[in-house]
Amino acid sequence: MILWYSGCGNSLFVAESLAGQLGQGSETGQSVGDTLLSVTQAARDHISLSFRTDSVLGIVFPVYAWSVPNLVLDFLRQVQMDGRPQYVYAVCTCGDNTGCTEQVLRRTLRKRGLTLHAFFTFRMPNTYINLPGFKLDSPSLAQSKIRESMDRFQETASLIRNRAAGSYFAVRGTGAFWKTYILKPLFYALLITDRKFHVNENCSSCGLCARMCPLQNISMQNGRPHWNGHCTNCNSCYHRCPHQAISFGRISCDTTGQYCFKRTE
Repeated sequence: MILWYSGCGNSLFVAESLAGQLGQGSETGQSVGDTLLSVTQAARDHISLSFRTDSVLGIVFPVYAWSVPNLVLDFLRQVQMDGRPQYVYAVCTCGDNTGCTEQVLRRTLRKRGLTLHAFFTFRMPNTYINLPGFKLDSPSLAQSKIRESMDRFQETASLIRNRAAGSYFAVRGTGAFWKTYILKPLFYALLITDRKFHVNENCSSCGLCARMCPLQNISMQNGRPHWNGHCTNCNSCYHRCPHQAISFGRISCDTTGQYCFKRTE
């Protein structure tokens, strides 16, 4: 089983790609991770997790504020589990670096009686633009990150099949402790909000933002999107708007551009 959460598609692409590799099976003919389960869907439906003694659990998510997204941590803390997987691995996607993401996840799982055996990092295109100084990658850098990740899928799947242990492709960055344990709480307390989202006259009332919101936090009211206060600032609505009608405060698509993962093959 692969649990996944994704906002703009980077982590979903990685989860699907790994599921495809792992679904091909091992030398014994057994699949080790081709079942995908959305964290947000599982949380909404109160799905419990059942594991056999030989089960493998993968967790795929983007790095938010140099750590595991709070919604993923909340799910892992609260989900009902029947049995325990034999092997647990995690894959995070990040634009630049991860901080102490691995340590946060490892400690959270330990409290549930689970051991994190392997942790993989994939650098993917940046999506966070909500503060000055944060910007999207150039198209060439974005494609370079995607190609680099694609080159690692087969190796990663092989390591998972062989129950490898350790941290792979790590990019903790400088000031990791300070970023994860000091800045992240400040980000969530002061900056993670949907009150700054608004639309301009370009809005066509297509409703794509509401349909694509992973938290179902957007409702259409009088033909316009309304944010309902449960936002994680994944920016899916901002980046997916086909008419560039959504802004975050003074930050608009006209000045920052948009990015969401699109398959090109």
